[in-house]
Amino acid sequence: MAGVGTAEGGARAIGRLNGVIGALEAGKPAFMAFARPERDEAAALGSSDLDGVLFEMEHTPFSAGDLRDALAYLVDRRRLVECGTLAPPVTPFARIPANGVEMNLWQAKQVLDMGVYGVVWPHVATPAQAENAVAACRYGRPLPASGHPIGRRGDGPAIAARYWGLGQQEYYARADVWPLNPAGEILVMLMIESVEAIDALPEILRVPGVGAIMIGEGDLSQQLGHPRAYDHPAVRREVARVLAAAAQAGVPVAHPHVGPDNAEQVLAAGFRILCTTPTRSFAGLERGRALARRDGG
Repeated sequence: MAGVGTAEGGARAIGRLNGVIGALEAGKPAFMAFARPERDEAAALGSSDLDGVLFEMEHTPFSAGDLRDALAYLVDRRRLVECGTLAPPVTPFARIPANGVEMNLWQAKQVLDMGVYGVVWPHVATPAQAENAVAACRYGRPLPASGHPIGRRGDGPAIAARYWGLGQQEYYARADVWPLNPAGEILVMLMIESVEAIDALPEILRVPGVGAIMIGEGDLSQQLGHPRAYDHPAVRREVARVLAAAAQAGVPVAHPHVGPDNAEQVLAAGFRILCTTPTRSFAGLERGRALARRDGG
């Protein structure tokens, strides 16, 4: 099978595992969806055409056990066989609860040790907070005098390596942040959610290992005094500042609220990661109620 065979010298030929990174490297927009870390949602999304799923743990209970179960149900073994690769058809990420100012390490360690391929950090507003986010996702390995964030991730790879389908040393070689390490499979994404963060964004984006940012329109609009009024000129002006700074730095920007009404606009604006929130359909119920004259009409 392509991607998992034996190469010359006995080493396995393993291609890109992180589908979101793969899309970005190919110059294509990546598509993700927010989801609760629940079995049914994970199983449904595992059969989708998404590049990645972002398990929401900032505004839902932070439970490594729930995330572990969701990761297991995300795996569709038939699709893996049909694709002929170790790369998951839908790459799992997690958004952790800790804000950047908390300089947290352990929550990133927990979700990475469960097997996610990326961590989304809310409310990052300074270069120091960005450096902490990157360092939390890197093992403490020897580094040249490069100025790169030193790794602070604790060593406990057994579950993650098994989930990725790799041996321990193979996992170590891949479990680093992209694009700081071009072979890395871990994407560090920072949420930019305040005017202070936007003011500091050029410096934040110079931190090695920041793979992408996501505009936090909800909290940004709150701070500007226009809660969830995403089309308000003040909000749009700040979003434009984010896009301009990211374009100059060459860092992809994610949009958190993409639907059929704004997808074209979001792509045209330059967003390279589009996040959706799948909704359940009650079309059959609605049609049946209308036919039974129970629709209130």
